[in-house]
Amino acid sequence: MFRRMLSRCATTPGTAPEDQAVADEFRAMLAAIRNPEPWTPDLAQDIAVRVGPFIERAHPRPGDDHGTEVIAVALVHPDTGHAAAYLHGHQLGYNGKGWLRCETSAILGTWQPAYAMLTHAAANRPLPDDVGMSPAHYGVHVEAHRADGAGRTLLRLGPYFQTWVAAHDADQLNTDLAGRAATVIPGFTVTAKDALFDVSDHESYTDPYLADIVALLAAAVAGVSG
Repeated sequence: MFRRMLSRCATTPGTAPEDQAVADEFRAMLAAIRNPEPWTPDLAQDIAVRVGPFIERAHPRPGDDHGTEVIAVALVHPDTGHAAAYLHGHQLGYNGKGWLRCETSAILGTWQPAYAMLTHAAANRPLPDDVGMSPAHYGVHVEAHRADGAGRTLLRLGPYFQTWVAAHDADQLNTDLAGRAATVIPGFTVTAKDALFDVSDHESYTDPYLADIVALLAAAVAGVSG
């Protein structure tokens, strides 16, 4: 692919407009590679990440980081925002990866459209099964709130590998809470909700697998009420 681009980039007077467009695009890509736009975690901007020999566009998940070494991202089709991008991205595997843990050393910089020609999508190739990133998991938070807004987190469950499992457990806990709302914690409304798993605070979570989550909730409530 790049050899064809190089051969077409040697423009001369009278070059066809389509060849000139390819040459301009290629030069913009080289400039972007040589001078990447810096990225910092506090900027809610798409980033360019290395996936093998390719460069891909990724959405960071704000607030989900592990120091300065790992963040959560979702790989997206380079034309995200256009109507046809979702379908093409689905065909190439972009929409099936979910949130992933990305080492910040793999980040080239802020995403620039000039990187698009370096993606799997540009080569019409699917993303590999192994993109070099592990899943970024999910959690369930059980929180107690008073009418004045004061509150606290009673229990954190996770990590979950799939969002639907976290949502199922949150629904199960809310069903249990609804059956005894008046006796849970007097003066507080207690609810469970599926949430992002905060890898930076992983020690505050309880592993939900092979556990009775209703019993875990009862123990957490007893610890507050006792």
